[in-house]
Amino acid sequence: MAASGAQPEMTLKEKTLLAHERLQQVYGEQDLYNRRDAMRELISTMLSHRTTHADEEKAYRQMHERFGSWEGIRDAPLPELIDAISSSRFPEAKAVNIKKVVGKILADHGEANIDFLRDMPVEEAMNWLTSLPGVGLKTSTLVLLFNFYKPVLPVDTHVHRVTQRLGVIGPKTNAEKAHTLLLDMLPKDAKVLFNFHKHFFWHGQKVCVYAAPRCKQCVLTDICDWYQANRKTSKE
Repeated sequence: MAASGAQPEMTLKEKTLLAHERLQQVYGEQDLYNRRDAMRELISTMLSHRTTHADEEKAYRQMHERFGSWEGIRDAPLPELIDAISSSRFPEAKAVNIKKVVGKILADHGEANIDFLRDMPVEEAMNWLTSLPGVGLKTSTLVLLFNFYKPVLPVDTHVHRVTQRLGVIGPKTNAEKAHTLLLDMLPKDAKVLFNFHKHFFWHGQKVCVYAAPRCKQCVLTDICDWYQANRKTSKE
């Protein structure tokens, strides 16, 4: 059921926290967990750009089946690596960057392992990750939050869309700026940020979808700027 009834005027921070509380009631509080090891998280997230999860998984699996090890991936002929990850979109650019990233990690650390990030301060770890070819803020925050429980917030397309429609970030705010703005409004607690990310991600997948948001199923309509402007007086 959609939420109803007017809410008293509130600050953006209060609105953000209220939305988080409501979505946590809907989707349930999640415990922090590593869904995969950090090296895989890094490379898989690089593969995931503009790509479905199934195609990302297929690309990662085929890459390892064909070349057998991270050293094999580093040394793979570029056309063969492009072919191996062709289920992912933009495989030509991704293959170049993956070879460079794997090569740098092996050269600098002697093994394909980035667990050293666990002991780095957040800013230093973020700077290290974003210095890698093809690794931006989204990939870096996913690795640091999911694997090392750092207090950062991944802002993917779903989180970005839902928070924009709510009106807690502006319509022209890009994902990088959204990361900073939302982080300033939330507790610097990895579990809170993990739940915020997961709940807004799921809500964007299931309810606040891109083409035709399912407002009748939404618990945020009374505090949602988009709903108030576009659906409140319509039959949806």
